[in-house]
Order: sequence, then structure tokens, then C-alpha cells
Amino acid sequence: MSGILVGATLASYFGHSSPLIFWLAILTTIGFQITSNFANDYGDGVKGTDNENRIGPKRALQSGLLTQGSLKKGILISIIIDLLLILALLYFSFGMKEIVWVLLFLLLGVLSIWAAVRYTVGKNAYGYQGLGDVFVFLFFGLLSVIGSMFLFVKTIFWISFLPAITVGLLSVGVLNLNNLRDHASDEDSGKITMIVKIGFKKGKFYHFTILILAFISWSAFILVTATEWKHGISLLAFVPIFIHMVTVWYNKSPAMLDPELKKVALSTFALALLFYFSYYNFL
Repeated sequence: MSGILVGATLASYFGHSSPLIFWLAILTTIGFQITSNFANDYGDGVKGTDNENRIGPKRALQSGLLTQGSLKKGILISIIIDLLLILALLYFSFGMKEIVWVLLFLLLGVLSIWAAVRYTVGKNAYGYQGLGDVFVFLFFGLLSVIGSMFLFVKTIFWISFLPAITVGLLSVGVLNLNNLRDHASDEDSGKITMIVKIGFKKGKFYHFTILILAFISWSAFILVTATEWKHGISLLAFVPIFIHMVTVWYNKSPAMLDPELKKVALSTFALALLFYFSYYNFL
């Protein structure tokens, strides 16, 4: 959702806005997230990754709240809703005359659904091969920000890649923090994440690198585009992120990292909101 908000704000910055496209994009993103949550619950559950050693909150299949069959139905229903939202979004963004763009974004939408499901589902789930970080960066960052902006302005500006990179890296940071927390149970169950590959200690340095690069990318964007002091207010969202980095540095118990997930996720959302309000002249 943060990527959609940033993309929509960029569109307004370049002189284009549409509340209908914005809300359809938000609903589509929420749909993707719901599909992903169902699929992750199912995929990790049937593979045995969600066992008694898992540190995070109990999942539906793991706790017995839902059966495999119920989750499968949930995944199918959510995919159908996703497709309907995608079609509505593309219709109001491009109409029926720009069929090339409709087909391209329809393909990207289908790929987004595929990525949401295949993270943990299937024999060759990419989340079990250390590729989760790459896909999160591409879909939650570049595609989310650049793609949503394109729905409004029908073009791509090079400067928009800086906030897209920022949102992508912060999203990877959330995933990496989750993998730091679960690295022991992931390794035991055969789930190969980036942290399982490089180890917990190096994983911390990887985490810091991600967050620092996100700050540099966002700062560069602000320096290039800001015309008023208030345009830099969004940088305040990195204050809790830097405090979070100190907490992670001194952490020795993966279980204590669980509360930090919300901090990074909410800071990313706060970044998008502050960007929206400062560039929309609400501040």
C-alpha cells in the first residue's frame, strides 16, 4: 500500500490525479496482500515450516483454525477478486482504446498474483530458494511505485525510481527482519532464505545495508525535487528506523525481533503518508 501511495503522490507531483484510479489501486494491492497471506499460510503449513519451534504468531493452518481445503478455497476466491479488481483498474486507467497497455498491465497483474502465491506454494517456491528479497523489491518497490504512477501519467520519469527503490528496500527490510527472527526454524525445515544462506550475524549487516541505502535513495529524491522546507518532512520517518537499527544491533535473541517488524512496516507507511501530505500541500 505504501508503494501505491507514493506512486499516486508522484503522479500528482507531475500534474495527474484520479481518486477512482487511486482507490482501485489500493483495493487491488490489498487483494494481493490477502492472497499472499492465504498462500503463505498454506504453503508454509503443508511444508511443515510452521512448526512448534516457529517464533512468530500462530497461523491459521498451524493452529488448526482452518483446514488445507478451506485455505485453498480462500486462495482461489481471493485470486478471482484480484482479477476483477485488476480489470476494473485497467478499464478506468486506459479504457479500451489503449489495448497494448491494458494487455501489458494485465500480464503484470497476473504475475503479481503468481508472485503472491508462489512465494511458499509449490515444489519450487522461490521463497525457499533465497529469492524472496528479489521478488519483494521488484513487486513491492519498482512495480508498485512506478506501475501505479504510470496508471495516472502514462509515462515514466527517471526520478521516480529513487522513491521506488526506497519503498522496495524498506519492504525487503521487513521481510529480512522476519527471516532474522525465524532463521533457526527455517533452516531446520529446509526453507532457504537469505539469512539461512549468510547467517544471523551477517544478516544484521545485510539488514543495515538495506535500510541505509533506502535512506540515501530517499534523501537523494528529496534533494532533487524539494522546493520548500516542508518537502523534507518525510525524512522524519527514518528516525524510528535508525532507532530500530540500534535495537537490532544489540539483539541476541531472535524472539525479541518480533515487535520490530511493526516498527519498520509502520515507518514505511508513515514515510508514504508524510510524502503525500507534504507534497499535496496539506502541511
